Amino acid sequence: MSNSDQIQRLMFDDFDVRGVLVGLDESYQQVLSRADYPEVLQKVLGEMLAAVALLTSNLKIEGRLSLQAQGDGDLRVLLAECNHRNEIRGIARYSDDVDLSEVERFDQLLVNGRMALTIEPESGQRYQGVVPLEGATVAECIQQYFTQSEQLPTYLQLTADSKRAAGLMLQVLPAAGSGDQDWSHVVTLATTLSDKELLELDNSSLLYRLYHQDKVRLYDPDAISFKCDCSRERSAGAMQLMTEEELLSLAREQGGKIEMNCQFCNQIYTFDEPDIRALFKNDGQLNESNALH
Repeated sequence: MSNSDQIQRLMFDDFDVRGVLVGLDESYQQVLSRADYPEVLQKVLGEMLAAVALLTSNLKIEGRLSLQAQGDGDLRVLLAECNHRNEIRGIARYSDDVDLSEVERFDQLLVNGRMALTIEPESGQRYQGVVPLEGATVAECIQQYFTQSEQLPTYLQLTADSKRAAGLMLQVLPAAGSGDQDWSHVVTLATTLSDKELLELDNSSLLYRLYHQDKVRLYDPDAISFKCDCSRERSAGAMQLMTEEELLSLAREQGGKIEMNCQFCNQIYTFDEPDIRALFKNDGQLNESNALH
């Protein structure tokens, strides 16, 4: 199978083309274990997780990259994220009574759909680009984004089967002078790769299957894992959007405590009255003597 929970870069020696391969297994299953998603959402989430892992591999900053699709129908949000440490997470939000049994393709999921790609550096300015929903698949939509916004020739293949997810991305090197014929050669061979092969072949076998007549270098792989960066402190910060009086009133209505539930990992953070009062001391900064309990 594709290299499990790894991302691996590749480079063509004779062409100005680079690539990335990703395989998700346990990390993908960790995302799916957080909710009982319909099969079509499991597959689309897998494709989006593979996509953000591939796209993050090109980032030269410390931070996270997210791909979010929204709609006005029963399926409201699809979100996948990956950071520079190759930690992924994802979620889908939809109506409990939604029937997706007849839906087979990504472009059929969203009503009045829109998608955005967001880069959030740990320090620096946030960037967001609109991804046109002009394709039947997640991969086709992202390819359109590169074509329209960056003019960087990109080929993307994504697949998932509710157990594993995998992806291949090929790009012309920025500012490279590779001719159209070289790019056409690389992409033409890539299009012969089936989704089954992308899921099941290890990376070396996959590249030999496609490019055994070309010189391709595989770099050392990096591990990918599921991790949610939620925390008690982040939850406390979100609560401070309300006033102390509002939070105390809400806690009393809920039996003396407020529970904050992370939608990504189902972790629950509980805050009682002393916790809430502590949030509004020392300018909201908690320390050892004023720690939440």
